Amino acid sequence: MSDANELISFIASMSGEGNLRVEENLGEGFVKLRVSEAERRQAKHDIQHVEDIVIEMLRNARDAGATKIYVATAKEERVRTLLFLDNGSGIPSDMHERIFDARVTSKLETMKMDQWGVHGRGMALFSIRQNAESAHVVTSAPGKGSAIRVVVDIDKLSERADQSTWPLAEKDDAGVFSCTRGPHNIIRSACEFALSELHGCDVFLGSPAEIAATLFSHASSSLDASTLLFVDDANQLPVIDRLGNAGDASDFMRVAKEIGIDVSERTAHRILAGTIKPVRSVSARLLRERTKAAPKQAGPVDLARDRRGLKIAHEDLSQFSRAVERDFNELASRYYLNLVNDPKIRVTRDRITITFDIGKEE
Repeated sequence: MSDANELISFIASMSGEGNLRVEENLGEGFVKLRVSEAERRQAKHDIQHVEDIVIEMLRNARDAGATKIYVATAKEERVRTLLFLDNGSGIPSDMHERIFDARVTSKLETMKMDQWGVHGRGMALFSIRQNAESAHVVTSAPGKGSAIRVVVDIDKLSERADQSTWPLAEKDDAGVFSCTRGPHNIIRSACEFALSELHGCDVFLGSPAEIAATLFSHASSSLDASTLLFVDDANQLPVIDRLGNAGDASDFMRVAKEIGIDVSERTAHRILAGTIKPVRSVSARLLRERTKAAPKQAGPVDLARDRRGLKIAHEDLSQFSRAVERDFNELASRYYLNLVNDPKIRVTRDRITITFDIGKEE
């Protein structure tokens, strides 16, 4: 079954007369196959390394219709954690566990042949769960994308020792880019997938804090005021846009946790202040592309143009800022503090937050 032509014939045979090889139609584009070949296709030995999980999860998101995939990865001692967030079609709540069952995959006619073979949404999730310490859907809903976390003990499932080196990309005679040189690590897996889906599916790879900053930056630049004014719960938004609804550090921490990212209060403040920068897409970094119309860094909210609809005249804003600074000076004189920058003001639906960056007087 390793030969691509055999796989194509296999898929064709399963989608033949009356779909006799489908045991159960699960709805929402998923089926459970009856044939033993399907179970062999999802065998435990299909996943040999952590890098195999990365490729299969990226293909899974692509097959769900995703055009953006965010991969947050972290390693603590001998445990590798991978979080995949996407803007694909999403998974209904009653399928959150079933997609990890043997022989469950997307409908046969939606399967795709790529450089790794035939693939359908859900096809490798059974194998991944068999090899990982855990694999589960953090959050997902139809039309809202998904967040899926995989935790791996690398003493049981190995990964490359070098997880920091980026590969090089070169064009072949036909003008097609491919990865050359460098270890076959998680980064290279993401790069190879991104090049295979160039201009069709963007991949963003980084630490949990970097991915949180990237999600926040992208959502802040794409969500408009009319959308946010009617959002009472971040879960109403697509998974990858939810951090754009965070108004302060506590909101940010809560929403980030709900989509599978744990950040400290300090990290949340740094992201909101724009000191943790969003990452470029894997293909942009690999091909040294300049980001077109890079999303504006999210900084202190201008009260005169708050996206949640509050309008304050510029003269009133200036007067308010001066008054706040004068009142702060009295406190500063008692405790020998210096105001490093102008006060930062952020507005949410029911809160105005003022932040003072301070330094001690020598």
